[in-house]
Amino acid sequence: MSTELVRLALLMGLVTYPFRVIPLLSNSLERLPERARLYLRLVGPAVLASLAAVNTMVDVVVVDGVSHPSFYLGPEWMAVGLCVAVVAARRSLLIGLVLAAALIAALRATGLVSLP
Repeated sequence: MSTELVRLALLMGLVTYPFRVIPLLSNSLERLPERARLYLRLVGPAVLASLAAVNTMVDVVVVDGVSHPSFYLGPEWMAVGLCVAVVAARRSLLIGLVLAAALIAALRATGLVSLP
């Protein structure tokens, strides 16, 4: 890995930090309409869910040696299903993520699933 990318990430963080911190330091969020605050409260979980879906979907389509794609359903999807079920039932993303990670860790520890 190149250290130039780390420097670039730090530079990007420094440039965008003022724009991200101003709304946090001001009390302008309290003056927003209730509908806008409800929407903004859901942005974080939506971003996390989309990142998890993209990272899970990358491993779903497997291309073999002769460039034939095939659909792969593995233990990752069991973990995703568990997380979705826990979030729907308990309304706790943290508990869902911890249980999904524990499921994959247990499957790997027992040797049922190999490391990627």
